[in-house]
Amino acid sequence: MAGGHAKYRHLSRSSSHRQALLRNLVTSLFKHETITTTWHKAKEAQRLAEKLITLGKKNTEATRRRAHQIFFEPNDLVPKLFGPIRERYLERPGGYTRVLRIEPVKEDQAESAILELVDSPKDMRFAMTAKTLSNIPETMSMNELTAQNVKKVTQFRKDGAKQLRDMVAKMREGKRKNWDNRTLLGPKRVYLLEERNVREMHLPEPVNDGQLPNTVKLLHGGVLEKGTPIKKVREILEQNKNKGKELAGQSQTRRTKIAAALSE
Repeated sequence: MAGGHAKYRHLSRSSSHRQALLRNLVTSLFKHETITTTWHKAKEAQRLAEKLITLGKKNTEATRRRAHQIFFEPNDLVPKLFGPIRERYLERPGGYTRVLRIEPVKEDQAESAILELVDSPKDMRFAMTAKTLSNIPETMSMNELTAQNVKKVTQFRKDGAKQLRDMVAKMREGKRKNWDNRTLLGPKRVYLLEERNVREMHLPEPVNDGQLPNTVKLLHGGVLEKGTPIKKVREILEQNKNKGKELAGQSQTRRTKIAAALSE
């Protein structure tokens, strides 16, 4: 509909906060050429990154001023945008960035993704395609799907076929040296701050059902240790009560003796 409002993700932020967030993400993207964030933030930052590369390909004074307004580090990133990145995507008609879903990395289990510049030295799909080819025997031809992926990652990449062959040869050499027979890491802990939060909130440590969660001091001396079975609490309290009566009786006898000695 003509004149309608442009639809975008608000990301639960005000307009100024949202713009600052996207500028920060795009600055990190062009600085490192790959970033990890939530999937929704990556999709919104992807739109701004694509527009920036289009500005870089135009290479006019107006586009340079606009890029200066977006980057948080313009003195470092504007020359990079209008230099190496512009030359990299000069022949590519579009699709300068890629969003890849990954398992959650944040504590709230939010959908996570990798946002990267295609054809960069850190291009993950290029590396994954090379690894797939390295696992195929040299006497065996690749299937149709692998051939399509090879075309995608090398079509607009400068010397893409040569770089892919070099990476495949390097991976095959490493495979012969058993570089890939490493012990895999265990599942990544997501709730890294859980122990600290429990400690700062002074919550009781978890115990089994039927046991005391905390240490309890008794009236007549003695302590009920944490983890004491609740079934034995009544018995211990009775023993403590009897001990209190004995102490009271001993005190009364001592006072009687003292009074008798004074009366003499």
